[in-house]
Amino acid sequence: MTSPQTSAIPLDAPYYGAPIGEAVSRFWKKYATFSGRASRSEYWWWYLVSVIVNNVFNVLAFALGGYGLQMDGRYATPGAGASVVFVLWGIWALATIIPGLALLIRRLHDTDRSGFWVLISLVPIVGSIIVLVFTVLGPNPAGARFDRR
Repeated sequence: MTSPQTSAIPLDAPYYGAPIGEAVSRFWKKYATFSGRASRSEYWWWYLVSVIVNNVFNVLAFALGGYGLQMDGRYATPGAGASVVFVLWGIWALATIIPGLALLIRRLHDTDRSGFWVLISLVPIVGSIIVLVFTVLGPNPAGARFDRR
């Protein structure tokens, strides 16, 4: 069920104060939309969901003996159950990489930065910290220049 406020926020505008369900819904609806802006709540709620899902896959793979070193130093061979988890995990990763990148770029737009700032994350350690700081910053009204006209 959607609230009346939800329908008032168009998809091409950032949804400030978005609840978790709406943030996840907007993530999938704006699958490969690199233009526009995304609010902090849209970005961080999705980030939380992504971390939780990846941790679930990680725990399942570990519980099914999917990876790790044995006591004798040999690498563990994944069992059938772990192989299924790895395949599902791979599908999840492939399905979320493009919209995740699009969301990050829209988040940078909301802080009035070009999407090309994503490339600074290729610089070891420092680049990721800079992108993290940018995603934590509040909105800048000048970021509206990235909206569709």
